[in-house]
Amino acid sequence: MNAFTSLGLLLALLSGGAALYLFTPRRYESANSVANSYDQWTNDGILEFYWGEHIHLGHYGSPPRRKDFLAAKADFVHEMVRWGGLDRLPAGTTVLDVGCGIGGSSRMLARDYGFEVTGVTISPNQVKRAQQLTPEGVSARFQVDDAMALSFPDASFDVVWSVEAGPHMPDKAIFARELLRVLKPGGVLVVADWNQRDDRKKPLNAWERPVMRQLLDQWSHPAFASIEGFAEQLEATGFVAGQVTTADWSKETLPSWLDSIWQGVIRPQGMVRFGPAGIIKSVREVPTLLLMRLAFGAGLCRFGMFRAVRANPAEHPQAMVMSSDRYTS
Repeated sequence: MNAFTSLGLLLALLSGGAALYLFTPRRYESANSVANSYDQWTNDGILEFYWGEHIHLGHYGSPPRRKDFLAAKADFVHEMVRWGGLDRLPAGTTVLDVGCGIGGSSRMLARDYGFEVTGVTISPNQVKRAQQLTPEGVSARFQVDDAMALSFPDASFDVVWSVEAGPHMPDKAIFARELLRVLKPGGVLVVADWNQRDDRKKPLNAWERPVMRQLLDQWSHPAFASIEGFAEQLEATGFVAGQVTTADWSKETLPSWLDSIWQGVIRPQGMVRFGPAGIIKSVREVPTLLLMRLAFGAGLCRFGMFRAVRANPAEHPQAMVMSSDRYTS
């Protein structure tokens, strides 16, 4: 294959990907649209091939430095554990991983920290793949569940953990309440999420509005919360002791977006493994990845970290009232 033929093939792939991007948005319609998207990505194996077991961004240090893409993702889990104070908890601590994907973080929490982990996702195919990837003896189990109406009783877990699941939730207040409802009194909630700038303080301008619209429409997101707004929603549940602690990890995670694209360049074996259809599907995601890099780099989006402690019911009796009528609101 000569240079001109290779260039022509590349241009054809880029054109096909761009056409798919423009004409086949994956808008949020219901929980089923999210489940279907993840089922498809899990079935074809493309996302796992390029992103590994951790379907979330990496942590590149503060200040950021060059890292292996997959190593940065594992580092993210350890940094989140330390930031949340979970490294001080004993083995046997029960953890609920909400939006667990194919279980990469769940397995690490179980293997490296001795936690008893339950991972939940709305995608049946992700559950099946997570089970396949989990070795015998690793205390992580997986099941299909809806984060907007978790099947677990009140006060079931010592820790509730969630990474990048929030943007798929149509009602952030219900999501906040469910995360805290299943947490034991004195237990710790640690959440990492993609967030929008707080537009109550600075409304979106003419170029920001269409960018945000694309970020929502392309990856089945109904809405992004702001860091400030979601912290307020957590506190409004009445379940939180004191205040929610927040942090912005936008700089630490920012290299992930371009690294995601770079994986397709340095791992050309994917072209053979997935064929033209798989490559076009992968190329289709490049505009969204570039928009994500633009949005997070410009401050339109922010990577939010949240930590909260579940209040003691004796100190916050209103929390028990809110818990008992959760299905009537």
